[in-house]
Amino acid sequence: MFFAVRRSVDKGSTWSPMSFILDDGPRVDGLNLGVVVVDEEAQSVILVYTVCFHHYKCSPSSVMMVESQDDGLSWSRPRNLSKQLGVKSFAPGPGFGIQKRHAPHQGRLVVCGHGTLQGDGVFCILSDDHGKTWRNGAALKSVPYNQPKQALDFNPDECQPVELSDGSILVNVRNQNKYHCSCRMVVRSLDGGETLPVEELFFDKNLIDPAVAAGMLEKEGRLYFTNPAHPQKRVNLTLRWSLTNGKSWEKEMLQLWPGPSGYSCMTTLNSNATEDRKFIFILYERGQQDSVETVVFAKVHIYGGL
Repeated sequence: MFFAVRRSVDKGSTWSPMSFILDDGPRVDGLNLGVVVVDEEAQSVILVYTVCFHHYKCSPSSVMMVESQDDGLSWSRPRNLSKQLGVKSFAPGPGFGIQKRHAPHQGRLVVCGHGTLQGDGVFCILSDDHGKTWRNGAALKSVPYNQPKQALDFNPDECQPVELSDGSILVNVRNQNKYHCSCRMVVRSLDGGETLPVEELFFDKNLIDPAVAAGMLEKEGRLYFTNPAHPQKRVNLTLRWSLTNGKSWEKEMLQLWPGPSGYSCMTTLNSNATEDRKFIFILYERGQQDSVETVVFAKVHIYGGL
């Protein structure tokens, strides 16, 4: 497996040739899911990922980090964070981590992901020194924890955090075993990723979902969400938006692809330029027969369609 990067210096119109951050060749169960965190204060880009997540051919599991200080042109040597975090299997994301813009803990880096296939749940790791050191933060554990799961068990899985304007962190979560519904779990941290209290957990039945990694993004007070909007199949990649921080969703929505589609992630350009305020960017899997045939990059005008 490998981690590849392509760069665009013209807002996604053209892309550089593919280069590789890491490549472990044919190794079984080597590199696994990762999260990109942009540290605007330190002007760096951090990739947090894991190796030996499933323990197929290697052990123990390790959380790793590489960093770029030149906008992705070059990357540091991998650094093993397991001495700080332990060797519990932790798969970041997939998607992006956040740097908190508001109190509490302004400037903190927050990366959330999920744990092992039995001892699953949502977990967050935190750094208050620009990625030099990390520690374990919030946990929302599966039930029964660290035991085999059955259909309809409570099993939080892959997730995407965003920070809201009040400083809280909203985490949109894959409902792996479809506990209560074929829809998304949503949980909120009020203390900068230290805890994910069950009092802040709800099931968003408006966001039907086949159990998949989905995209979420906050931009200027609006919340955007992408997923294959179907209760069983990975089809119908759809963009939805909320004006109420996810408490409700607008009836209007944008279908990006009707056919097979899978994982998705969103980003935006954070500048005061009028043109940049009009667009969000969506990276998602899609195909004709299978959802993983291609990866598509879409630029969406949030006031007028594609």
